[in-house]
This record gives sequence, structure tokens and C-alpha cells, in this order.
Amino acid sequence: MARKIIIDTDPGQDDAVAILLALASPEEIDVAGIVAVAGNVGLAQNAKNALKVVELSGRRDVAVYAGCAPPMMRELITAEHVHGQTGLDGPDLPEPKLRLEAQHGVDFIIDTIRREPEKTVTLCALGPLTNLAMALIKAPDIAERIEEIVLMGGAYFEVGNITPAAEFNVYVDPEAAKTVFACGAPITMMPLDVTHQMLGTPERVAAFSAVGNRSGAAVAAMLGFSERFDLKKYGWSGAPLHDPCVIAYLLAPEIFKGRVCNVEIETASPLTRGMTVADYWHVTDRPRNASFIRSGDADAFYALLTERIARLP
Repeated sequence: MARKIIIDTDPGQDDAVAILLALASPEEIDVAGIVAVAGNVGLAQNAKNALKVVELSGRRDVAVYAGCAPPMMRELITAEHVHGQTGLDGPDLPEPKLRLEAQHGVDFIIDTIRREPEKTVTLCALGPLTNLAMALIKAPDIAERIEEIVLMGGAYFEVGNITPAAEFNVYVDPEAAKTVFACGAPITMMPLDVTHQMLGTPERVAAFSAVGNRSGAAVAAMLGFSERFDLKKYGWSGAPLHDPCVIAYLLAPEIFKGRVCNVEIETASPLTRGMTVADYWHVTDRPRNASFIRSGDADAFYALLTERIARLP
């Protein structure tokens, strides 16, 4: 039976690739819906981007919802410097014909978890955790019904990518992250520690174009645009590909390795706001609340991505 998931996202080129990976895998993954959140760009544009990606995939049966526009307690910080003014610069995707659902995305999350059998819905968070935190605050009963929260966010050994201490998704709304990590549901996190190993080398990006479909060409164009910032910053052979790690983990968990440990979120210090403090070596007695993924097989990851993107139109 396919695993039922809700994708919470701020697309984002890497978010778009993650969504396409999920929608290309209906035998293993049942996407109950996609919820947009403010992050890489503002909410309205992120919601439009999600609609564009759904149309690109050919999966017009998947509903898209708009969630929260501002973080819980902060001014919104966005990342047009990485993703472009639309958040999805690179491919020339048409204006979507699909429309957003009327229901608020937070209410969709709550209603879906309450309606489905207990521990059968996985929340896949690809952006700031505002929507998930607001759902947990509004309906704390859902925490014990969640099968798993799998999120891209945080870092420890790789420290930060938006500040010296913090990864972008957690930095945008650290109070939301703190709420989610304290909720008691099983959490698996894909931090920079693993995503920085998933480098989109020229050969790996070219493989998407080589599959010969519209989706593969769009993915190559997305990565060709978004990688320019990280290539300049890091000087590596390719740019990291973050968010698809969440979906790849559901499809092929054997690709990844890590351990369960305590992860706490810094919200008070202006110097280290949004830092994810991982007790990876178990030097404290704080409760182990997350599976911290630290490494992965990049060749297997890109082989999976390429094979699934080739299934799409």
C-alpha cells in the first residue's frame, strides 16, 4: 500500500524536484495534498509555483492549498538571491490553470490527520515549519496520530547556509521549528550535513535533460539556475540538492545513514538564531526526539531521481 503523505513546501527549485519525485512514484507514495508556506519567496508566489509543478507532472488530481504567510513571531525572510524573483526561475513554466483549494492549508493538515487512521499520514516538510507548528498548536491531538514528520532543515556539523549558525528553513521560523521538535511525533531530519553530499555535478544535471521529456528538461533548467549561487559560494563540483532527500528517504531509506538523538532549536540568541543543536554523540540526557541523517549515497540518490523523473511527461 502506498504511504500517504502531505507535502508542505515553499517551491523553490529543489522543492519542485522533490514534488516531482513524489508525484512520479504513485505505487509507493500517495500524495494527499500539497500545502504552500512562505519561505523561499512569499506565500502567494509559492502557492502558484506548487500549482505549476503539479501541472508539469501531469498529476492534476493532486490538490494544492495555501497555508501561512508570515512566520509565527518574525518578519519573513526570503531567498530570491538563490531562487530568483519567482522562486522558480530557470524553466519557462506556463501560468497554471489549476486553482488553489479554498480551505486553509493548516486546516487541511488537521482534517486529514484526524480523518485518516491513526499513524497513517506522514508530513513531508520542505520549507519553514510554520504550517506544521500552527496545526500542532491549533489541534494538539494530531501529534500522536502522525506516522512521521520527515523534514529538510537544520544542520550541525555543516553549521549554516543563511547565517554562520543556521540553515534557512529553520532560521525563517525558529519558533515553529521548536514547536515541531517538541511535539512528540517521530521526526526524521535531512540537515545540510547530508544534503551537502548530494551534489548536482554537470553530469548528474545533464542526465535529467537526457531522459528526453518535458519534466526532465525543466528539472535541468531549474538546477542550472539555482546552482549558480552555491557553486560560487562553496566552489564544489556541483551544488547541493536539498529537498528531494525527504522524498528519497521514503522511497529508499537504505540510501541514508544517521542516528536518533536530541535536537533543540535556538530561538533567543541573535547570534545563533535558528541553530539546530544536535546531541549527536549523546553527551546529555536530553530526550532523543529526532533521527538525524548525516550521510547518504549520492550516486544512488541521483539514479533514483533520474529514473523517476523519466516516468513523467
